[in-house]
Amino acid sequence: MKQISDQKRKQLLLLEAALYASGKPLDTKTLGSFIGLRSQDEIMELVRQLAQRYREYNGSLEIIELEQDRFVLQLKPRYVPKVQRLSIKPRLTRGPLTTLAYIAYNQPVAQSKVVAVRGSHAYQHIRLLEARNLISTQELGKTKILRITDVFLDHFNLSRNRTLMRRQLRTLFNSPNV
Repeated sequence: MKQISDQKRKQLLLLEAALYASGKPLDTKTLGSFIGLRSQDEIMELVRQLAQRYREYNGSLEIIELEQDRFVLQLKPRYVPKVQRLSIKPRLTRGPLTTLAYIAYNQPVAQSKVVAVRGSHAYQHIRLLEARNLISTQELGKTKILRITDVFLDHFNLSRNRTLMRRQLRTLFNSPNV
């Protein structure tokens, strides 16, 4: 492995610390402010270099590049089932997850339609999903319109492009691991 300067090493360590501590995707502007860089290209190069180090190490963590020049440090999906009981945030059970999938695939969708399809327990699911910021609700007359949030897209590493996101969801639904 080639030698790097002390300054670059410190920047890589700060990037890693920022990604770890945030627990959510960070954009290059935010990352740049942590390491004292403004050049988008330099920041992207450093984060990609850090991501490459994680790939080479081949551990349980990975750095994923998301749309809009954002990055996230996360547990590799194959390790999630093994350590989920240790997680601070409890995972969604099958019912709320199914309701969430229905909303994501059919958004924007009226709450009344979700309840008609999923049953009256969907009201509880919707409250839980909204509390976790996975969906947003908008009052429209007497009904609520439900949509997924950027938090949902980031959590499941899905595209912000609706057509592509629906295709990704179909692939997920048809996966033998689901």
